[in-house]
Amino acid sequence: MNMKLISPVVFAAVLGAAPAAHADVKLHRVFTDHMVLQRDINVNVWGLAAPGEKVIVQFGGQNMSALTDDKGKWSVKLAPLKANPTPQNLTVSGKNKIELTDILVGDIWLCSGQSNMAFGVGGINTPEDIKTADYPLMRYRGGWGCWSGSLMEDLVEKPWFRVAIDEDLNRLKPWKRIVPDVKAIDDCPGVGFYFARKVQKETGVPIGILECAIGGSSIEAWLPPTAFTDYSAVAYLAKQRQQALDNWHKKTIEDMEKWVDEAKRNMADGKEVSNPPAVAPHPNEDFRGRCEVSSLYNGMIHPLIQFPIKGVLWYQGENNGSEQQTYIDKLSALAGSWRKLWGYEFPFYYVQLPNFEQAVDDPSGGKPGWQMIRMGMLQALKVIPKSGMAVTIDVGDPKDIHPRNKRDVGERLALWALAKDYGKTGLVFSSPLYTGMRSEGGKIRLTFDGTGSGLMAGKKDGLDPVQADAGAKLQRFAIAGEDKQWVWADAVIDGKTVLVSSPSVPKPVAVRYAYSMNPQGANLYNKEGLPASPFRTDNWEDTRR
Repeated sequence: MNMKLISPVVFAAVLGAAPAAHADVKLHRVFTDHMVLQRDINVNVWGLAAPGEKVIVQFGGQNMSALTDDKGKWSVKLAPLKANPTPQNLTVSGKNKIELTDILVGDIWLCSGQSNMAFGVGGINTPEDIKTADYPLMRYRGGWGCWSGSLMEDLVEKPWFRVAIDEDLNRLKPWKRIVPDVKAIDDCPGVGFYFARKVQKETGVPIGILECAIGGSSIEAWLPPTAFTDYSAVAYLAKQRQQALDNWHKKTIEDMEKWVDEAKRNMADGKEVSNPPAVAPHPNEDFRGRCEVSSLYNGMIHPLIQFPIKGVLWYQGENNGSEQQTYIDKLSALAGSWRKLWGYEFPFYYVQLPNFEQAVDDPSGGKPGWQMIRMGMLQALKVIPKSGMAVTIDVGDPKDIHPRNKRDVGERLALWALAKDYGKTGLVFSSPLYTGMRSEGGKIRLTFDGTGSGLMAGKKDGLDPVQADAGAKLQRFAIAGEDKQWVWADAVIDGKTVLVSSPSVPKPVAVRYAYSMNPQGANLYNKEGLPASPFRTDNWEDTRR
């Protein structure tokens, strides 16, 4: 059989039928040696075996059993486990026996999004961090991919350009330990690595990083089908998906019917019959952009919703960079629907996009770009409960959409987790976030959350810590009057507020800060070294997209 001609429907049918056809007990593929199990919550352990078979699961002094149903599915639920840095074995027994070794109990963070989340430590140019990466209590599972038009139950490596079943399954990467060898951990997501390193060092809790990120993916691909009914603001995406499916069905059937008619005529006339037409990929399995809606949720997130996690780290948006309100809608639908499917409200921390492309000398912000989605991400903090945001406008690369500095990104995310989830009191975890303004004569006073011990003009040089820049003027503040004409402004720190003015705008009504694709020179920080988020006080344009 020519595997390249297998349709997505046939592929799914073959895959779904394969495990049940075997009598051997099989574990869901999220379970491998060296993994981490989530502490303080019931842990599902599940898989397949022969129908009616008794399966016994042993871990951490617990002995559980289950009978498979008529489809060969079985599942047990371990009682909540305390964090445990001592490696243990997980044993699953039926007609055969599976023994997984070196398993820790701690916290699992799901790292999702697009390529900047998937970017591995092998490419981030920090060899000194790799040489010292002997962290036995940190584990990770590297990237894989599965674009799917239907809901998958297990983990399968199925990118759009490959369909060979056996080869795909063998490509799935197991959980790994963090060791000081770049060849061994080159695919460990850099953001997750630095997040885990900081959290693990400061808490002692074993940390597992579970990567589910695909380069070039839009947020629509990660939304579950339930989001479109539970969140009316994104319901239109379901219509887009259905229209793409309808068009695909119509075109495929028309092409096949045309070929069948031609084949019958040729056979009647004694002529050769040509090969059937190639079937276009399912719209939700075509990475080249036909219709990505729900495809990565179906293939990569849905198989994991029985697997407990501590929380989610999200780094995505480059593919949705010119959106604002629509991105708020999608991000809140994603966080809310994932939480509902998992069954509890886990923390959701995300990365505000960094500076990129060449800076422009335009106080209005220039053409729409990532300044739009940064505004959406800032506003989403008020919409999404238990969320947090790492500001990164000072660690990007104008020439590379994949900035190599993942250390600051991961550690800034870790501050949120340490403060909100690990009880680290007194920790300044947030960047300065704009909260309000008031007019004072010919000036505007801006207020912020996240000011820590105070505000400062700072400077950031590579991986070095942020330094106070004594005597430096605040940059990238713009001001406008009722005529909506923007000019660069004078901005002065006054306690934990900022006063903004310009002699050319005697009656100012609005301010923007770092509002451009690359706000080069933006230098407002809190004294703990976290950069202020870009913001705008106006809503003069319609920013819905």
